[in-house]
Amino acid sequence: MKIVRLREGRERSLQRQHPWVFESSIQRGGGDAGETLRVEAADGRFLAWGAFSPKSAIRVRAWSFDETERIDRAFFERRVSAAVAWRKGLAVQSDGVRLVHGEADGLPGLVVDRYGDTLCAQFGTAGVERWREAIADALLAATGCTRLYERSDAAVRQLEGLEERCGWMRGEGSTEVSIREHDWQLTLDVATGHKTGFYLDQRDNRARFAQLVRQYGSQRVLNCYCYTGGFTVAALAGGATQVTSVDSSGPALERVQAHVRLNGQPESASEVVEADVNRFLRDCFNSGRRFDAIVLDPPKFAPTAAHAERAARAYKDINRLALQLLSPGGLLLTFSCSGGIPADLFHKIVAGAAIDAHVDGAILQRLEAAPDHAATLYFPEGEYLKGLVLRRRTAISEITSSPAPKSA
Repeated sequence: MKIVRLREGRERSLQRQHPWVFESSIQRGGGDAGETLRVEAADGRFLAWGAFSPKSAIRVRAWSFDETERIDRAFFERRVSAAVAWRKGLAVQSDGVRLVHGEADGLPGLVVDRYGDTLCAQFGTAGVERWREAIADALLAATGCTRLYERSDAAVRQLEGLEERCGWMRGEGSTEVSIREHDWQLTLDVATGHKTGFYLDQRDNRARFAQLVRQYGSQRVLNCYCYTGGFTVAALAGGATQVTSVDSSGPALERVQAHVRLNGQPESASEVVEADVNRFLRDCFNSGRRFDAIVLDPPKFAPTAAHAERAARAYKDINRLALQLLSPGGLLLTFSCSGGIPADLFHKIVAGAAIDAHVDGAILQRLEAAPDHAATLYFPEGEYLKGLVLRRRTAISEITSSPAPKSA
């Protein structure tokens, strides 16, 4: 067995069962791409079994911290089976479910979503790439599914020195699938959709939005970066009378209207706009258009902490504009899916946007990814999606600067 030995003092993260070992922590040792190595402290003590990635800044991703465990086909069968079984206890209100969530399930680099009877998997690191066939067999055995589509086209594969690969691994047929989410029907294409086809992480937040729209009587709703309209369907289900959905993708917007029809909602209440969101928000501000509720669910602006400063400016700009477009008492659901933007920083960014907009917002709720997108105590980086539910109110500065009412 090949060995990686760490520099003195660099073993602490592994002792806390955090699964990453960076190149700068390694004193010596290595192996082939995806090969399982023994990771040792500087004094030779066992720390973990991990997969080696010679092209990545994260050189080793730990499989196990148990010295007696063997990393073989049976290991992946156990890990996959445990991940699938854990989701069964969550009572997810959908047949679209995240079954494997990378490091949080002890399978670094592997993402697997189930859409009805179809599985869609992304193999993002050299370790899971090496065990790709064994993992595919384990997934079918644990779920009873017969169709598995591969979407190994995420940018992270380039960092691992891996080429993109997409197509059927098991089974065949149409890549168009339908799922049930709460009381709604939605469709997606596992071959062409974002990520593995859909944003399952926002499932519970869409249901919450429908509740909020109904609770506050939000009639005019704006859904920015709408993709295929999950929040649009939710808003109409909550009683909104006019929902404007904005995205830069024409095909995605076509599916928005298809989803409205599929759920028996009035198509006349759904307006779709193919546009740059930032420009659309500015045009609305200049024209005096206002909304009772706005959803901001932008793409990943900061994939790593190194991109945080530039991303912060982008988040601040769109949130400032959205807050200015809210009618008094209006709702803003604002999100960041950037791993490089922690929740506390996102809060500060939105607060800065409110100051620039001269608007105050009461935080009604903090939001996160659905629980099948597991976030564990040992791997906080897995907690990537964060959101705020804000309700616009008069800013303190407006109150204090207002003239006192005249006495009778």
